Amino acid sequence: MKKTGLAIAFALVTSLAFVSGVMAQQSSPPAAPSAPSAPVKMEKFSGTIEKLDQAAKEMVLKKGKEEKTFSWGDQTKFMQGKKELSFSDLKKGEHVSVQYKMEGNKLTAEKVNVSTKTTAQKKSM
Repeated sequence: MKKTGLAIAFALVTSLAFVSGVMAQQSSPPAAPSAPSAPVKMEKFSGTIEKLDQAAKEMVLKKGKEEKTFSWGDQTKFMQGKKELSFSDLKKGEHVSVQYKMEGNKLTAEKVNVSTKTTAQKKSM
């Protein structure tokens, strides 16, 4: 009888240890605080306006043999000196510099600065 009681006690202790181990594994660890997202890196590109597409909200700039297509949105600022412009004020052939960020494969203009002199005016000087 002692052997049976001892076997039952051993079985209960083993079962209890197993169940508590399983329960400990099921509790999820506390969520790690999310790391602050890295600031978006702004890049710059200067060139001559080759194409403007107001419907697609895009413009193509060319510098030498390199061409880049930039999209723009409601937050994009168009400037000439201290004067604020709109997209419709831009003209093909104008020299601009663009501050932009990469969004996937898309170049999104944050700020477009129009040169106070067009390329044609610079060539005539």
